[in-house]
Amino acid sequence: MAGEPGFDAGCDGSDRACVFAKALLAHAATCELSQRRSIAERELLECGSPVARINCATLAALFHERARFALHLPPAGRPMMHIQSLRLQCGGLAALRQELAAAAPDVHRMVGEAFERHGSLTELPWTSIVAALAAWQPRRRGRRLP
Repeated sequence: MAGEPGFDAGCDGSDRACVFAKALLAHAATCELSQRRSIAERELLECGSPVARINCATLAALFHERARFALHLPPAGRPMMHIQSLRLQCGGLAALRQELAAAAPDVHRMVGEAFERHGSLTELPWTSIVAALAAWQPRRRGRRLP
């Protein structure tokens, strides 16, 4: 769903593209349903379950909607800079993991646990999640020693 906030289907326009691909490729999270595929030199992540992909797209849209002011994000449907997308995905999943006290950062399992505990993704404690999301910082690259 290319029009979704924080989501980029990529050049191939695949409707199976992983919603949280940036976070997975940055090793900030994992997903038991993700499947890696290569096109030329590009690595793509696809979702193995249409239902799980819809759940992840809903979560990504909620991250964007609820953190838009805190992260100074553009309106839904407008393009975001890469760092904004990365911060939204990685920070959002880290905040969700913290809120759920999840043992592992597996996206599919965390979404399932969120549904189990709260009944709906909209019922999550968004105030604390947005605060943790806004506080997330990317890893600093260290200087290489000679």
